[in-house]
Amino acid sequence: MKYLNTLLTLIFSCSLLFACSKQELPSSGTQKVISDPITLSFPDIYDDYLNRDVRDDIFYFVMPDRFYNGNPDNDMGSKSIPISQGGYSIDDIKGFHGGDIKGLEQKLDYLKELGISAIWMTPILRNKAIQSDGYAHHGYWILDFTQIDPHFGSNQDLKDLISAAHDKGIKIFFDIITNHTADVISYQECHNSDGSFIDERTCPYKSKTQLESGDKYTAFVPAGNENVKVPAWLNDPKYYNNQGDSIWQGESAINGDFAGLDDLNTKDPQVIAGMIEIYKNIISEFKPDGFRIDTVKHVDMVFWSSFSPAILNHAKQQGIPNFHIFGEVYSADPIELSSYTTLGKMPSVLDFGFQDATANVFYRNKPAQEIYQLFENDDFYNDNDSQSDLLMNFLGNHDMGRAGFFINQSLPNASAEEKLKRDILSHAFMYLSRGIPVVYYGDEQGFVGTGGDVGAREDMFASKVAAYNELDLLGTEATTATENFDQNHPIYRALQKLAQLRMDHPTLRRGFAFNRASEGSEYAFAISRVDKQDSTEYLLAFNPTNQPQTIRLKASSDGYQWIDGSRKFSMDNNDILITLPALSYTVLKANSAIENTELVELEFLGTESQGRVIRFDYRLAEQVSSPLPLFEVTTEISNQQGEYELVAKDNTPPYSAIIDKQKFIRLAAKDIRVSISDWQGKSVVHTFSLEKNTDVERTINHIN
Repeated sequence: MKYLNTLLTLIFSCSLLFACSKQELPSSGTQKVISDPITLSFPDIYDDYLNRDVRDDIFYFVMPDRFYNGNPDNDMGSKSIPISQGGYSIDDIKGFHGGDIKGLEQKLDYLKELGISAIWMTPILRNKAIQSDGYAHHGYWILDFTQIDPHFGSNQDLKDLISAAHDKGIKIFFDIITNHTADVISYQECHNSDGSFIDERTCPYKSKTQLESGDKYTAFVPAGNENVKVPAWLNDPKYYNNQGDSIWQGESAINGDFAGLDDLNTKDPQVIAGMIEIYKNIISEFKPDGFRIDTVKHVDMVFWSSFSPAILNHAKQQGIPNFHIFGEVYSADPIELSSYTTLGKMPSVLDFGFQDATANVFYRNKPAQEIYQLFENDDFYNDNDSQSDLLMNFLGNHDMGRAGFFINQSLPNASAEEKLKRDILSHAFMYLSRGIPVVYYGDEQGFVGTGGDVGAREDMFASKVAAYNELDLLGTEATTATENFDQNHPIYRALQKLAQLRMDHPTLRRGFAFNRASEGSEYAFAISRVDKQDSTEYLLAFNPTNQPQTIRLKASSDGYQWIDGSRKFSMDNNDILITLPALSYTVLKANSAIENTELVELEFLGTESQGRVIRFDYRLAEQVSSPLPLFEVTTEISNQQGEYELVAKDNTPPYSAIIDKQKFIRLAAKDIRVSISDWQGKSVVHTFSLEKNTDVERTINHIN
């Protein structure tokens, strides 16, 4: 059978990828591998959802409609509100398929046993069920911001889910929208009176220049839809931009209708206040543990600088001390991504840079330099109120496609064995890197999808969609035509092991990530995780190639102990040599804490203007023998009152401070104060005059 060789090889090489339980070989490829059950051991913090740091969590991103149908009675949606009724079409790739909140509650044990401690759901507020381009199975066409969509259940169903999840120590995160509502507003210039298109199925975007010249759309709400949105203020077209369809660039990226949806004017103070009130009420009623925010870069920045602090403050007032917010900024550019955690005051974003670099190195045969650059870019996020270890790591999602799809796309001729190994290896990298891992639902069952949006939204229950059911899944002979909650699936089992590894070793959740310079391979690479609590190195090495690789690194200890993965390593004087089999990783822990490095002074190298930011670079004045210097460099800039304001911090070399230009200009800084401290608190402080530094003057002039 086609997967027998895969399973044979997987069992044989299991000790290289992850610690395996005893398994018996099947006599036929159609039979499952018989395995001892895995029971995870959860530290006490995993019972205390309320006070647990989000860095300790493993997220599961799920689309309720495609997960599990716990209440077939709600499949057709509302029984009394026509606009939120219908769309149930289980064999249509775009239709509602029947999954709901009750179904998710019924599968909480499946997720808990996977090691999941936080669930992020796609939007579940009441939608316009049917629009010209499909059905609202995804939940992003909201009409009513106070009620749960009847396709998914009721407000009480959601409260029951949250209560049941919290009883198991699992957090619940809502996917929220502030950029737009469902498509209700029409324009006389391109729509008929009922809202249908006159001719072309688009309303071309009108720029600000056109508006100023009087070339505007005439907005109207078709008869019968005047009061379909809740709260009532959302029904007034004056709160929307009404400039036609976005072309995804320039000013239209913020002011245009997102795929025809009604685009809110998010720089309007009344809109800002109204959306803050909407989501304060959501927090007060349901007590979720955090928000993922949709289409962040299509919203005015002034909105975020008000919204995020107000929401976090309200959550604390409601008794949710660790409420977490992360945004979707669909970009791999760290300058663009980080602008929303700095200027936008958002604690975190989904790290599209991580997804891109991981796919390039683990699936597309790109050199490891992409990973090293990814971690060097962490400096963009480390300002006074955000940090890189709060970034959300992911391999695929409901818009772009799954990890399995990217593997198939990049390596169409690879064996089933290789594809499975690459999938597990990239998940291992996601779990062990800095940041918070996000598993996309179905990936633990080997789902691959066909890319794009609806192509990556398969059913976990038995599917009737032909396009899904014809696909070969990773690691199994099953298809999506049958229910897929197999806790013996090799990827599910691998993720359990990785979850336990994270839970057992706090440094793998909270430690700083150091790039480790290595010799011997352009493709294999190593990073270190070191936590301030004990200063002991966890050394992680990965080989994303089909050939064995050996790398040599400077050691931080006179010896290491094996924790997970490949066991082949040796010491050579002050170096460690690690031999990695094809498509494998290793986790090693140093036998002793890193010796405290003698504190040295910093040298100021100069500045560089990079897009939206200005970069200050430093270097140590003396060479340090330790491969992992445990220093923290903080940068403060004086404001007009002569007070210093913290703007950046950096714990990993090379040291720098990256500051948003708008903040730099606002402070009108004259001096910069840089402190280098060891992890025991001793420090050396340097003050540089910006006015007397010609390099800085040139940069400032360039900014102005």
